[in-house]
Order: sequence, then C-alpha cells, then structure tokens
Amino acid sequence: MSPIDARIAGHAPSLVLPRKRGRGTGALLLALGLLSGCGDSLREPDAVGGPAVMRRLTEAEYRTTIAAIFGPDITIPARFERGLRAEGLVAVGTSEAGMSPFSVEQYDAAALGIAAAVIDEKNRDRLVPCRPAANAAFDAACARRVVDEYGPLLFRRPLTEEESAGFVKRAQSGQERLGDFYAGVELALAGMMVSPEFLLRIERTKPVTDADEPRELDAWSKATRLSYFLTNSAPDRELLRAAGADELDTKKGLQRQVDRLIASPLFEPAVRAFFDDMLQFDKFGDLAKDSVVYPAFNSTVAADAKEQTLRTITDLLIEQEGDYRDLFTTRAAHLTRALGIVYRVPVPTRNGWEKSVFPESSHRAGIQSHVAFLALYSHPGQSSPTLRGKAMRELFLCQEVPDPPPNVNFSVIQEVNAGMPTARDRLEVHRTNPSCAGCHKIMDPLGLTLENYDGLGTYRTTENEARIDPSGSLDGIDFTTPEGLGQALHDHPETPRCLVEKIYRYAVGRDTEMEERPYMDYLNKAFATHDFRVPDLMRTIALSENFFAISPPAAEARHELAQVALQSGDRS
Repeated sequence: MSPIDARIAGHAPSLVLPRKRGRGTGALLLALGLLSGCGDSLREPDAVGGPAVMRRLTEAEYRTTIAAIFGPDITIPARFERGLRAEGLVAVGTSEAGMSPFSVEQYDAAALGIAAAVIDEKNRDRLVPCRPAANAAFDAACARRVVDEYGPLLFRRPLTEEESAGFVKRAQSGQERLGDFYAGVELALAGMMVSPEFLLRIERTKPVTDADEPRELDAWSKATRLSYFLTNSAPDRELLRAAGADELDTKKGLQRQVDRLIASPLFEPAVRAFFDDMLQFDKFGDLAKDSVVYPAFNSTVAADAKEQTLRTITDLLIEQEGDYRDLFTTRAAHLTRALGIVYRVPVPTRNGWEKSVFPESSHRAGIQSHVAFLALYSHPGQSSPTLRGKAMRELFLCQEVPDPPPNVNFSVIQEVNAGMPTARDRLEVHRTNPSCAGCHKIMDPLGLTLENYDGLGTYRTTENEARIDPSGSLDGIDFTTPEGLGQALHDHPETPRCLVEKIYRYAVGRDTEMEERPYMDYLNKAFATHDFRVPDLMRTIALSENFFAISPPAAEARHELAQVALQSGDRS
C-alpha cells in the first residue's frame, strides 16, 4: 500500500464548511494603527488561526492546474464568470461566492473539452497510462489505472475506494453506451473535473479532542494551501508524496518543500497572480477608451500595459530580489513599440519586449506612473484624480474609501468651461461641499499629482490650454511632482504593512482575525528584517504554524456573535 493510500485508510478528516464573514477587519486595524509592533523578538507567536474555508478555484488557478496535470497544450474550451472581489481580492471572494447556472454550464463544457483532448489520438500515447485489450471492450484494470493516475492530482488528495470504484463504473457505463473504451474514460475524467472536490478547495482539519484548542489543517489541505500560494497550482506528485509521508508536519520536511516550490519555475507566475489580483487587473477586460480622444489606445496597448507592470514587478522582486517599496520609485522600463507610442519613448525593437530605463525627462517613476494604472483608473474620455487617488489609498495603503453619496452631482467635474479648465479647478467644488469634502481630502491630493498624465497615461503639462499644477500631499508629506508622490508612497509606513495584510489574506482566502494581530505584527517585523523582500515574506508565511492553524469552533462561534452585534449596531 502506498503512503497516500495508507493515509486514506487510516484517517478520516473532519470537514469544515465556510461561514459568512464580517468585512474589513484587517483594513480597520490598519486604519486604527492597532497592528503595531510589540517587543523586539522575531519569534512567531502561538498559533491561533482563523476559520477553515471552502474556496472555488479562480480562473487562473483552474488554468494552471489543468496545464500542470495534463500539459500546457490542452485547450480549455470555456468562458469563465468573473470572480467576486472581497476585501479587495478575488482570492478572498472565492470563499464567499456561490456558483451560477452559467458557471456550472461552463465548468461542464470545460471538463468535457479537456477530457476529449486527453484521450484524443494525438495525445493518447502521452496522457493515457495504459492500453485496453480492445477498444470495443471494457478493460477494468486500465480504467482503474487512469483513475489512480489522475484522481489524486485533480482532487489534491487520495481518492477513497468508493470514489475510485465510482469513476471506474462511470467509465464502464460510458463504454457500454458508446461502444468505445476511450469514450468511457473521457466521461470518467470529465466527471472528476466537475466534482466539487476539484472545483472547490475544501479545507479539512485533523481530529482534535479539545474543542477550545486551535486545530490544524490535515496533510492534504496543508499541501493544497501551500501549493496554490507558492505556485498558483495544485500540489504536484512530490508534494502529495510528502503529505502522505507526514513530512509536512515536521519543520525540516516543510522547509524542504517550501524551498523547492520557491525555487521552481512556477513561483514567478504565482507572484504575478497575486499582484494581478491585488492591482485588480481583471478590470482590463472592461477597459475602454474614446478612440477620438485617445487614438493610440487599442487592445494591444491594453495587453502590453498590463504585462509591462507585471514584468516590472517580477523583475524587481524576484530577479533582483529587491525592496518591495522600490516599486513606487523604479525607473525600470519594459517596453514594446505599442507602449512606446503612448510613453513617447523610442523603442528600436520591432517585435517583442525591450528592457530599458525611463529617462528623468519622461517623468516616469514607479508602477503608479505606468499606463496600466493610469488608464485603468481613469474614465473613457478623460483622466480622474479621484479614481486614481482612491485606488492608491485602497490598493497600496489598505485604507478603505467610502462610496460617494447617491445625490452627488458629477456633471460639475465632467463639464469644462473657461472658469474651471483643469481637474483641480473642478474638484474644488467637491472639496467645498461638506458631504463630499471628507473623502475628497484624502483622494484628490494624491490623484491630482498624476494629472500630468491624461486618461490613457500620456504625459502632458496642460489641460484645456491651462497649466497643470501637480502638487499634492500624502498624510502630511507634501510634493510637487509625480516622482515626489512615488517617494512618499515608498516611505509611507503603511505601504509595506498593507502588502503583508493583502498577501496573507490572499494566502488563506479570508480577512484577518482580531486574534491574529500578534501574528501580523510578527510578519511585519520579519518583512522589515528581510529588507522588504517579497519572496522572503512568502517563505516566512509558508513556514509558519499560523499559516496552517484553524481556530477552534468555540472561537468561531464567538466571532459570529460579535459580527452579528457589529452589523446590528450593538457596540456593547
């Protein structure tokens, strides 16, 4: 019996279903300044954990999982529904959103298409691990081998005997109806890929005897959480082997797997996936610009802009092992000819990417000065200091900005006349309106500094023939240029703290709990100690006991009561 089979035979994990959660715990703590350091030691505090969750695979996770199991050349014939964003992340929304009928239809279409590609004659020799005695007759042994080959990879754990027998029976039924062994195998594979055990990351815990003690994820849930965090894909065979051999329960065994995954080619795409989520780049699917106002904009520019920022991030953080805060001051430029037109920078390379450095005269420093950020957080026909300021507060500083009241007159900021030629002039109306002033005071001083960039991101010095004043401030720090804004973001104490908060939420699929405050302090101290290097932060999280800890049922019940009280307005 293999280690995986032995674990299944001797262990019956407890299943923890998701619960409805309150909003904004981590953002509230950051805003109140409660996540401050306590003591000088970097010793990890005792594990308290949070609730186990059940997370639907994101589209990116689905695609990378299929590519890892069957190969990158397997086409996925489906359109995916956009994920719900919660606490600023789709990765958190996956634990709160249900499945619409459209999603179910698309998952079914994808599963059938993938399974058909796997058993197709051009892929059969590579992907089907055995050959039947005859295509027209059912070969139970070969069908079982296919199930045993792919079942643990798709379910991210060993299959029970009942599950394996069920999929073999499905293959037999398909063969009997269709008269072809491979057609039956196709149905069995498709059945695995529409199972909740594949589509959902269902977290299970080890059995406990004391209901008041923190629990721990079982080996398979631990491997799954670890793998999707560090590779954005399902556990590979080696990680499943380590889980089956109880190696993830030892510091040495866990460290070996964490270091292996960070050193793998899949780590960089995992970092990209996090920042893609953090920067809300899924909005690029809806990005549109007025072709009359911005004739240089097209789908190529949009795709290249997104890729440029992600290349800058991974180059600085992974290739150079740089300081995360330098993302807001770097002049590193990854350019294509299409982007060169928007940036007004010559790009000699005719096709593909060219690595360069923005000259000081370009007024480009930091990812907040990239076309991706500037175009995404603007209107179709004009720039928006408010959208840009709000985005910087929420994306980079974890400071939630309330939505505007329903009776706001937006026509004032949109209409241009001789008395108010620039956005600064027009926004003055909102800043003097008591119902608008509070939010605009924290958004506009940041966004107005980026008014030297139009709604597409091209640099300019005037708007409607009036000189643009790019001065601004960030929490008491004044600056007069976009580069000054980048330096202020670099130096702001909440910038690295916000990243720690978001990357941990991303990893566990939920907001942070009040009880996890000491652990978040520990992560912030460790991040600073390691010179704000993101790979080191991710390694620290992956090796920590808190990462795999699950709060006891009694604590979850108390949390639920507290959330109900907060939502009902009872602060007692």
